[in-house]
This record gives sequence, structure tokens and C-alpha cells, in this order.
Amino acid sequence: MKRYYIFLFGLLFTVSSCKKYLDVVPDNVATIDDAFTLRSEAEKYLATCYSYLPDDGNPEHNVGFLGADEIWFPSEYREYDATIYSWEIARGNQSVSDPYVNTWDGAYYGKYMFGAIRNCNIFLDNISDLSKVPDLGLDERKRWIAEAKFLKAYYHYILLRMYGPIPITDKNIDVSAEPEDVKVKRQTFDSCVNYIANLLDTAAAGLPAIISNQTTELGRATSVIAKAVKAKLLVLAASPLFNGNPDYANFKNSDGTNLFDASADATKWQRAADACKDAIDAAESAGLKLYTFPTTAFNLSSQTMTEMSIRQAVCDRWNDEEVWGLSNSLTASLQQACMARVSSDLATNTNFRGMFSATMKMAEMFYSKNGVPISEDKTLDFSNKYSLRTAVDSERFDISSGYTTARLNFDREPRFYADMCFDGGVWYLYNSPTASDSGTYVLQAKSTQYGGSDIGGGINATGYFIKKFVDWNISFTESGVTYRNYEWHEIRLADLYLLYAEALNESSGPSDEVYTYLNKIRERAGIPSIQDAWTKYSKNPTEYQTQAGLRNIIKQERGIELAFEGSRFWDLRRWKDAADALNAPVQGWTVNEGDAEDYYQKRTLYVQEFQSPRDYLWPIKQYDLLVNSNLVQNPGW
Repeated sequence: MKRYYIFLFGLLFTVSSCKKYLDVVPDNVATIDDAFTLRSEAEKYLATCYSYLPDDGNPEHNVGFLGADEIWFPSEYREYDATIYSWEIARGNQSVSDPYVNTWDGAYYGKYMFGAIRNCNIFLDNISDLSKVPDLGLDERKRWIAEAKFLKAYYHYILLRMYGPIPITDKNIDVSAEPEDVKVKRQTFDSCVNYIANLLDTAAAGLPAIISNQTTELGRATSVIAKAVKAKLLVLAASPLFNGNPDYANFKNSDGTNLFDASADATKWQRAADACKDAIDAAESAGLKLYTFPTTAFNLSSQTMTEMSIRQAVCDRWNDEEVWGLSNSLTASLQQACMARVSSDLATNTNFRGMFSATMKMAEMFYSKNGVPISEDKTLDFSNKYSLRTAVDSERFDISSGYTTARLNFDREPRFYADMCFDGGVWYLYNSPTASDSGTYVLQAKSTQYGGSDIGGGINATGYFIKKFVDWNISFTESGVTYRNYEWHEIRLADLYLLYAEALNESSGPSDEVYTYLNKIRERAGIPSIQDAWTKYSKNPTEYQTQAGLRNIIKQERGIELAFEGSRFWDLRRWKDAADALNAPVQGWTVNEGDAEDYYQKRTLYVQEFQSPRDYLWPIKQYDLLVNSNLVQNPGW
């Protein structure tokens, strides 16, 4: 497992020495001087800079998991009687007095980004001094400087995405500075974007395209990662939330400086498209491609092979689609939160929690098997989608033959079956009892069945379990389970393809280039091309030929391909769609029933409230505003 831990935890120092360094750096000046006397000591300080990377594979720490409308949590869960801060955001309970997931100050699962930037600046100041760390070679010094610049840019990006305009911390404020010099103010949004983009460009020039030492260095920054982050940054900057948003027309610093341009700038989309293409070209030149599941010794159907390509694109370690893997963030607890009890032998096994519940909204978002929205498919009737239907033998690779479940669960695209499971759904795993996908594990999820009983809060609230995050290599007995850990995939190549298609459509409208990159993903997903799907199966056959129509298609495509990965939380905000999407009921099946007729009744679990424009940006803690009179609060808070 050594290769799968980011170098800051595995290669550089033990847990005890890590704690020592995090305790004393950078507050003790003598220790900082000592830290840059030898290469081995300086490398520990670089590891400290990496240590602030988000723990996005953690089911509680990634605000994108539970902060929007994709995943819901059982209200019955009382095992720890603790607040799940990201879920409180989804429930409309964010607080200006003590904000949840606070990266400005570092609280409630939010890592302290300004502290991270300060450490990066200290590292850069010292490593750039050639009189220090005399045993560090010039080539390695150049790479370390580039890594610290990348991290510094990324930490600014995290703040920008959450808070909008931020103070830029290019240099640390001297400890002897006057009180007024410490009272920093927010920079204009565009100046923040340009600063981060330029820093990423500088970093990319000094970073390797690939990690050559894969035994100990996987997870460190590369030029491909830097270019990918720049692409995401510029798409964010071009999007409606930050590009000519009238809600921010009067958003000003205390000195009267406007923090946003009043009108939208269409050229930002072209700049974003160029950055996306640059990142894609760099990734493909480095050997990255969309993941496909390798042939195994098992006799698997074509349906299962397609679905395994979709599932394992997320779960297979260091695979060819992964642009950036956060190996400081491993996923055993995420898998436990998702995994259902798929056998009667596991009915009381508390290692299968199944508490991450996909909402009904997400279940309905996936396409029909024809690759169009279920409300648009002119050849398949979903008008009675909540009625009951019994599966036939030809459907056995997705739904157990002879099992009665909702019509909504039939005739869906492969990503629906790859990403989710439901009452009567098939869950194929490596240890399949038949060593194949025929006669394999089936989830029975009603309250009286092995997969639906409540074991101390381990219950699925909607009836839709998330299969996407569970590696197929899981092994278990009646009493125990072993999850194969994998690093969190922070950026996948599919994400870049979709961002590029979006930016191209926004800059110049529909084109063959846009279709090409959308169809790359659709081909892997086992559905027809955009052109064929809409022409042959949609009630709106020309929708993909207009900019507005294609925009809607791209949004839904991102929602499906990146489902549950946390992207929707940020996409809804940058598109300014959150006020509509997050002011709606969270719904699922009536999971506390044991009879099919009663179980398959749609129920409302919660009615979300999202206040616009307030909730689009994080609040700055009120205390910070009292301390620094130059800071202004975000609109609505």
C-alpha cells in the first residue's frame, strides 16, 4: 500500500515527526531556520504545505457530498449524536456567526487556507534562497518551488470558489507590521482570477508532466494537474455567478472599489475553452484516456462490462483517467457509508451502512437507455414511472429476474445501474457467488428484508444506494468486511471533456467539436451520440442544435457523469441554478414499509431552502469583520 499514500504521509516522515513539524512551523523562527538547513528537513516543510489539501474522499469533509441535493442522510442516524456540517448547509442552516466548513479561519471541516498559503510563502522564500539547503540540487529545487507555487494557487482557488473576491496573499505580512497594514482587503474578482491563473502557469512550467517515481511520489503536483486546475478556474470565472451577475453590481470594498465588473464578458468563455483544451492536450500527451474495464477471467455480459467501466473509473487506483488523485484522502469510510447489505448473511453486519442515499431527483435525472431524458423519450413511456413492473430474464444483469420494482428503474442508461442500486437491483462484485454477473448479488431493500432493516441508524433514507464509490474488490464475511482503499479522484479526464464542451458552446455555440467531446463520454457510457439520440428518440429532436438547448444537455450530462462526486454542489452555484434546484423537496421511496405497494410510494424527506443571493457565497465570520474593518461581508449575510 506504500505507493498509495501521498508522499507527505509515507515517504517524508513518521506520524510523530509530522505532528512535531505541524506544531512548531512556522511560528518558531529558529525552527524555520533549522528546517532549511538540509534537504531532508526542507522536504518535511514541503509536506506541511501539502498537508492542507482537502480531504474530499471523506464522507463528512467533502461539502459537495451532502451539501446539495444529490445525497441525503437518514434522520434516524444517532450513533454519534454529532452535527454533520456539510449536511447542515444543505438543510439551510449555515451561520454567519460561526460558519460551517469554514476555510477562511479553518473550522468545522474547513482547512485553514490562509495558514496553508502562509506556509507556502515561507517555503518559497527559503527555498528560493540558494544559500539555504545546500544539499538540494537545482533541478529538484526548481520542482519544489513549482509545487509550492501550485499549492499556493490552489489554496487561493479554494477560497475564491467559496467566498468570491478574496485578499491575495502573495507575500506574508511581516510580524513587525503596523496594525493597519495587517487589515487586508479583498481584491477585485478578476484580479484574483488573473493572479491565480498566472501562478498556475508559472508552476506548470516547472512541474513534470507525469510522476516517474510511482512507488513514493504519486499524488504530487504535475503540470497536467496545474493546467486542469487553471481550466476549472477559468470556467468558474466565465460562469454566470461571477460574470456580469447583477446581484453583485453594488458589491464594493469599504473604499468604494467595485469587486465585480457590471457587465458580462463573453471573451471569458473563449479563454476558458482555450485553457480546457490545453489541459486536455497535456493530459492525453501524458497518456491519460477515459477508463475502460479490463477483460477478466469471468464471463461477464456486455452490460456489466460497460457498467464496470463506469464504476471503476472512480474506484480503480491510479487509473488512466485520473488527472489528480488525492492520496492523502482514502475512501474506506466513504465505501462503508455507501455499501448495502446485499445478502441475507449480512443482515446484521454494521460494516455495511448504506446511509449515503441518492435522492429521487438524481434517480430521475439519468437518461433512458436511448440516451435522452426520460421526460423526452418518445419511444419509451415513463408517464407512470412510480407504478410497479416485474423484471424479465433479459433484464437480469440489472434487475433480478421475476422481481417487482418501480417502472422508474427499468429501461435506463448504464450509468443509472453503475452508479446506484435499488430494491431488486443487481450489485455485481468480484466475489460473486456464481463467479459471474448471472445469479449474483441482489439488493432487497424493503424494511422487512435484509438490505432495508435499520441497524442503529444504518439505513438508506430514499431507497437508492450509491454503488459508484464502492470498489468491486470488496471482500466480506458474515461479521467483517475489507474495503480496498483507493485515493480520491479529485479531477477526472471526463470532467475536463465536459468543461471544454461547455466553454465551447458558451463561446461560439453548437459545433462538431462540442459534440465530439460529449460523445467520447457517451460512448464509454454505452449510449448513442448526441446527434443520434436526439434525432431518433427525443420529442425535441433539434434541441442539441441551439446554444440554449445544448447548454441544458451539457448541464444534465455533467449531472449524470459526475453524479455524487461533489461537482453538482459547485456547478449549481456557478450556473446560478441553485436558487431553483435547492428550493425543492428532497424525496425518496417510503423505505420503512415492507410491502411493495406501500414501499413504492414517493415521500418527502425535507424541503430545502436556499436564499438568493445570500447562499451562493460563504459568509465571512462576523468576528473577522470586527477585527478587520477593511473587510466587507458577502451580499445577504
